[in-house]
Amino acid sequence: MALSDNEQRILRQIEEQLETDQRFAQAVSPSGLYRHSARTVRWAVLGILASLVATIALLQIHYMLAFVGFLGMLFFVLVIERQLRAIGKAGIQDIAATIRTSRLNAQSIREKFSRGA
Repeated sequence: MALSDNEQRILRQIEEQLETDQRFAQAVSPSGLYRHSARTVRWAVLGILASLVATIALLQIHYMLAFVGFLGMLFFVLVIERQLRAIGKAGIQDIAATIRTSRLNAQSIREKFSRGA
């Protein structure tokens, strides 16, 4: 079914608004789509490290308390696994490309400043 002239005009206005909306463009960019999951994975890695330290420290007190620390590590591993599944292979490649690009940009900026000094 074809759109009426009024509906086509409204659709063009919406398209123009979306093209100029920078926040929306960043949110739907490949790096924006996976940003939340990547941040969750980073926090979960820190949680694993904290749980490992807690497990080792709690071994000095009682082995059952250390087991609770181990369960914390297991929980964070499961969080990472779930987030990586949500990201998927394409998302991991997009995140890796974004990291590579940001590192190359940082390196070129450093080279520019070192040549100027």
